[in-house]
Amino acid sequence: MQSHAAGDSSKFLNLRSLSGLEGLRFSAKRRIEGAYSGRHIAKKQGGAGEFADYREYSPGDDLRRLDWRILARTGKTFLKLHQDETNLACTMLIDSSGSMGFSGYQPKGGESKLAWCQYFTTALSHLILTGRDHVGLAVSEQNRNPYFAPSCLPQQRGLIHESIANMIPVGPTSLAKSLDSLFMQVKRRGVLMVLSDFLEPDLDPMLSSLRKFRIRGWEVIAMHIVHPDELTLPKGRAFRFLGMEGESPVAVQVNELREAYEARFERHQASVRTGLLSVGCDFHPIYTSTHYMDVLRQFLIKRSG
Repeated sequence: MQSHAAGDSSKFLNLRSLSGLEGLRFSAKRRIEGAYSGRHIAKKQGGAGEFADYREYSPGDDLRRLDWRILARTGKTFLKLHQDETNLACTMLIDSSGSMGFSGYQPKGGESKLAWCQYFTTALSHLILTGRDHVGLAVSEQNRNPYFAPSCLPQQRGLIHESIANMIPVGPTSLAKSLDSLFMQVKRRGVLMVLSDFLEPDLDPMLSSLRKFRIRGWEVIAMHIVHPDELTLPKGRAFRFLGMEGESPVAVQVNELREAYEARFERHQASVRTGLLSVGCDFHPIYTSTHYMDVLRQFLIKRSG
């Protein structure tokens, strides 16, 4: 992975690499709530609606929307946005379970699955905010579910990037519980992006939770994060495997299990794909051997039409 440029707020942010992508917009594919100045597809048209948020003034914006009280108090120019006028809102949910810490079989392997997600989501959130859209963050952790509601205010970038940078893959988590918690907190429809290895004991509860978002009208993007070393067992004869989510160590003769393991992991990938597509997700299988910038570039090009 590339290191961050000097002066950046996060070690996962490389402004120099991202400069070539700032012309690409993260667009919604489906009709969802939230559009400003016609940049995204909106369900609601016209009317003032309820107040929703602020965003910074840009040359050419309607001066009648300025919040003059904020200008008088702080000297800064912000526009008032209403419920039917707000920008696209994307909430990113990142799985930080222990299995997301897998970085390969080599003692000094590459980046972990979680690190790949940290680079990708830091870059994507930067581009979304640069485009004056709203971005939020939810984290599936072992004992809690941190959540930052979508916003485009200046401090949002620092809050999200700091939270992403501080993620540590620890213990088992429940994506279903994390999604249900998020579902109760979100206030308006938007785009939900879930980044996970989906190594759940049972996929059905998680799929049921995602179905709630789809029924409410959300667009759901699912990124299945896989490390290439997970596709097969390491070369050799006998190994001692350590559990990443509190499981007891297991000593095995690898050659006796290799074929069965590969078949089971292939079934897992197929089940994840089938399940996520069945509930209407935009599904993206991701291998961490592919640089996050290459995935981000192709992702934005595809969604910009």
